[in-house]
Amino acid sequence: MPYRLSLFLPFLLLTISSCSPAEESKLSEPDITSHDIETHISFLASDDMRGRETGTPEEAAAANYIADLFRSYGLDPAGDEGSYIQPFTVNMAMASNPHASPDDSAGEKRLAKNVAGLLQGTGNTNNVIVIGAHYDHLGMGAFGSLSNGNERIHNGADDNASGTAGLLELAQYFAENRPESNLLFLAFSGEEIGLLGSQHYVANPTVELDEVIAMINMDMIGRLNEDRLMIFGVGTADNWESILTSANADSLDLELVEDGTGSSDHTSFYYKDIPVLHYFTDTHADYHRPSDDTEWINFDGQEKVVEHVARVVQTLDTLSRNELAFTKAPGQQRQTMRMDGPTLGVLPDYGFEGEGFRINGVNEDGPAAGAGLQPGDVIIQIGDISIKDIYEYMGALNEFSKGDQTTVTVSRNDETLTLNLQF
Repeated sequence: MPYRLSLFLPFLLLTISSCSPAEESKLSEPDITSHDIETHISFLASDDMRGRETGTPEEAAAANYIADLFRSYGLDPAGDEGSYIQPFTVNMAMASNPHASPDDSAGEKRLAKNVAGLLQGTGNTNNVIVIGAHYDHLGMGAFGSLSNGNERIHNGADDNASGTAGLLELAQYFAENRPESNLLFLAFSGEEIGLLGSQHYVANPTVELDEVIAMINMDMIGRLNEDRLMIFGVGTADNWESILTSANADSLDLELVEDGTGSSDHTSFYYKDIPVLHYFTDTHADYHRPSDDTEWINFDGQEKVVEHVARVVQTLDTLSRNELAFTKAPGQQRQTMRMDGPTLGVLPDYGFEGEGFRINGVNEDGPAAGAGLQPGDVIIQIGDISIKDIYEYMGALNEFSKGDQTTVTVSRNDETLTLNLQF
């Protein structure tokens, strides 16, 4: 249903009558705190924001919230025409068809917004460290939802109000503790449709990309469990591992993954030969469902994650671009991890480095559950297609359509099982 301004006015009036985000930020602490993280996530993932779908009034309200805070922290506008906003056009046909072009005549056209703020460093260096997170989500779940039934608000507290809150905390922290390097803070929209905001940014950068020493991305960092933190991109620079382990003052259980690409915005920077990191506290049963709510966020845990990012940034501030040279990550890298084919209804184990595709969970109404798959199974073959890793799994699914029947072969407790599967 088209959005009507009359329906959105009550929300606007509420925000006007209350303290502005900039005013509220003056009451928050300059240090990284779980309290501030909770404040940001509670706003971004509230029902009033209706899931922050790309190109909606609620997405614009979230962009204004971020821009107002960037301004209050003293960041310079780094968007278009002297503003904090970098607009771009989105063809919503891409939400259901990854091969659609932004210029196709089919599909509703919307104006989406990246938000960009530059913190000038205190040194004489041109080095830029990019810190990014996407702030869009699935709206009412018309596309991308893993939930069955009628459309409902998908608040996206972990995905990715958590990363956006981390971005805002770091912007405030470094505004009070300025490094010598320049810091570019980027909040992307259009990520859920295929990394569109970050792809637009690297094609239309507001700083010279050859001045960027590294890009750090935060996506789903709000569910730290048993201090286990996954960091992707370690294979994109030779000294990432030593930097990350040295920054681990909180004794986090770091799971370092070499991949430079994946289904988040660091991928766009990797393909510009920039060293990247992607912080991630793993998927969960609420992923892309209405139940991804603020109540499940581990605020104290996220504070630890964001503090780790801050220490990494402080180390990068001491390095030249030559000291953090880009290297191609080993193995097969993909531009995105979007699929044309059906899904199995499983939760991936993104940290699994063995051969095959291990799953952490099974959706009770999905094809995997119907076939008898269980958490911990390692998928090694679908039909006649061998599965060596998550990329081959994604590619294999593109060969099938909903309703197709085939087999899935899994390794379970040192036993190989072949199960009947219907998509």
